[in-house]
Amino acid sequence: MASTIQALPTEVVYLITAGEVIDSLASVVRELVENSLDAGATRIVVSLWPQQWRIRVADNGYGMNLDDLQQAATAHSTSKIHSSADLWKINSLGFRGEALHSLTTLADLEILSRPVDGKLGWRISYGDGGEVVQVEVTAIAPGTVVTVSNLFGNCSSRRQGLPTVAQQMKAVQATIQQIALCHPHVTWQISQNDRQWFTISPAATTGQLLPQILPQVRQGDLQEVKLQIPNPPNSPLPTPHSPLPTPHSSLNLVVGLPDRCHRHRPDWVRVAINGRMVKTPELEQTILSAFHRTLPRDRYPICFLHLAISPDQINWNRNPAKTEIYLNEIIYWQEQITQAINQALSISSNNLKEAVHTTRVSKLLKAAEAKGGYNFNPKTPNSSLPTPNSLKAVAQVSNTYIVAEHSGGMWLVEQHIAHERVLYEQLCDDWQLIPVEPPIILYQLSPAQLSQLQRIGLDIEPFGEQLWAVRNIPAPLQQRDDCAEAILELSWGGDLQTAQVAVACRSAIRNGTPMNQEEMQTLLDNWQRTRNPRTCPHGRPIYLSLEESALARFFRRNWVVGKSHGI
Repeated sequence: MASTIQALPTEVVYLITAGEVIDSLASVVRELVENSLDAGATRIVVSLWPQQWRIRVADNGYGMNLDDLQQAATAHSTSKIHSSADLWKINSLGFRGEALHSLTTLADLEILSRPVDGKLGWRISYGDGGEVVQVEVTAIAPGTVVTVSNLFGNCSSRRQGLPTVAQQMKAVQATIQQIALCHPHVTWQISQNDRQWFTISPAATTGQLLPQILPQVRQGDLQEVKLQIPNPPNSPLPTPHSPLPTPHSSLNLVVGLPDRCHRHRPDWVRVAINGRMVKTPELEQTILSAFHRTLPRDRYPICFLHLAISPDQINWNRNPAKTEIYLNEIIYWQEQITQAINQALSISSNNLKEAVHTTRVSKLLKAAEAKGGYNFNPKTPNSSLPTPNSLKAVAQVSNTYIVAEHSGGMWLVEQHIAHERVLYEQLCDDWQLIPVEPPIILYQLSPAQLSQLQRIGLDIEPFGEQLWAVRNIPAPLQQRDDCAEAILELSWGGDLQTAQVAVACRSAIRNGTPMNQEEMQTLLDNWQRTRNPRTCPHGRPIYLSLEESALARFFRRNWVVGKSHGI
């Protein structure tokens, strides 16, 4: 196996962003783990002894031969880039060749490694500046073990300036969890002071991995979308030497369904690009905007976005830790993300069949037995009517809930907030103010109320002492008897979107209103076509799903008739 680690040319070194990257236990773990992933590792074991300032990272990656090991810790030595042009073709997590060299100046460094096709393993200790001080043959499985001891031992002030051990361990855990989300196929074993701390098992997708990191979130609370999307129109055409052989990128999105889970803080709005978690305020704001008016007030979504895009679209050389990047064609990516979130939140044939998600109901059904084979939805002549997603109105309960049937079970849909969602999206798409004659007369408006009504586009003018005439109104209020009360409600503040929510709520069909079969079906069809049908604009869940398999378990339909009677 030929040596692949080489010192970078001087002109490339000058182009690399300089800065301190080894500043804590977590940063050491991050740098070593990223090297393991670049080496193709599928199993990574991290051992920490924080009081001793010692860290060991072992992996089953490709490993290094003796020549590479002797070069690995020298300044700006790397196998990942070779020229300045490579800075725009970064396909690895690391590329500067500085992490191991920095560690030799801050700690004692030892590396054991054996290449996958090698018969011998080697152990090397490094001195200050990356010089090799000891070499010996060692027994080791293919892969690499890096041990960092006495971190910051030559800089006591650095140690004293760091957070407490507990805080540093929390940062280490967060670092590993973030990396694991980007690489769900990897097995992680983490120990602290020779005791197992936590593990992360591999998963087929990020959505399947996430509940290990957020235990309060269940698999049924998440929706995952994977899309192949074209590269931006202005991106270079692929060539035989291009890192991406096809003119496409991929988008992997995992969202917490807004009717099931959300957070007090936006701490789980996260973005990764090409295998690394990054800070991108523009994309994070796009995610928050896409969830606007789907969550309760002061609540935030759970959303993990992973873009795999052509390296020439990214400037990784902006920040030493590579957490802040410059992304070309940012508006294009924002549009793609918004469309993906809308797809994840919609109700389609792909996600129509869902598990029961109400805690009380799910606890009740867990007590029942296994799924039966009884056919809950026999074909009838009337069931052939084509409706979106084959959701069919069956009945109305308490003049409030629509009972809807589909091939996978049944839903209860709350009629007022389902209609509110329909009206709200119609108002957002087409905010129409229509003239009224005679005008709506309001009494004793404050200057702030007057300004608010003018801000949302209403034509209002004095009509006498303490009287005001409103000469146009939002179209949905035209047929309402309480139009004046609705206008007063709009005058109390908020932006245009707040006004649209208020008009939708005021105009939606009231609970307690009887509906015939045709009216219920029309409402169901219109509601299913909305962009965000899971919650109303205030964030309340619109429907409760009862899956047929759950109903079968509850009613124990797997029993044999004779046996159930004791025969």
